[in-house]
Amino acid sequence: MLTLSELRVVRGEGTTGRHEVYLPHLELASGDMLAIVGPSGCGKSTLLEALGLLLQPSALGRYVLGPSATDLAALLQVENESALARIRSRELGFLLQNGGLLPFLNVRDNISLPRRLLGLPASSERVHHACAILGLEPLLDKRPGALSIGERQRTAFVRAMAHEPRLLLADEPTAALDPQAGEVLFGLILSLVQELDMAALVVSHDRTLVNQFGLPRLIATLTSGGSRFEPEP
Repeated sequence: MLTLSELRVVRGEGTTGRHEVYLPHLELASGDMLAIVGPSGCGKSTLLEALGLLLQPSALGRYVLGPSATDLAALLQVENESALARIRSRELGFLLQNGGLLPFLNVRDNISLPRRLLGLPASSERVHHACAILGLEPLLDKRPGALSIGERQRTAFVRAMAHEPRLLLADEPTAALDPQAGEVLFGLILSLVQELDMAALVVSHDRTLVNQFGLPRLIATLTSGGSRFEPEP
């Protein structure tokens, strides 16, 4: 599903402001869900943005996603933005910490937007299932401003997976949820990833949830110049 090598992202300049995020190697198969863990400020969100093609890496050896085996590193190197935009819209699902919902659309239209942009039917059985499990059905006609933080986060998750991407990237998806709701969302992410043969990378500070679901981890180690991310042995 995903093979990546020698990813480096540099933020800031100078001896005190420069921070390098380094991922030597990563492989994910269909159905895999990996938790990204590490101290605050180590670059977990930066790593996720680079994997989501939202950041231009400073260096990248190889990045292959899906059965087409297209090397995204080559597309990034030549800055083929049209090809990268197509991959972002079809192959990737991104769940931001702030949700990123459009305030002028209701919950139903926020969720259906990525499907409509791809020419897919506005909804699907899996979208209905996710909305039911997460208690969103009574909220479908409301706009984000009328929702609680937790409701917005649950809506953002369904939108991120609505078009059934190959890779789901989630940045602290349970941060705004109470423990019970966080457990339900984590379980739903894992079940959908396996059901849809997706792969998922989830930044999480909630070690209890990560342990409860037995997720393998990509762990950040602080170095003199930044952070190095490697799978847990």
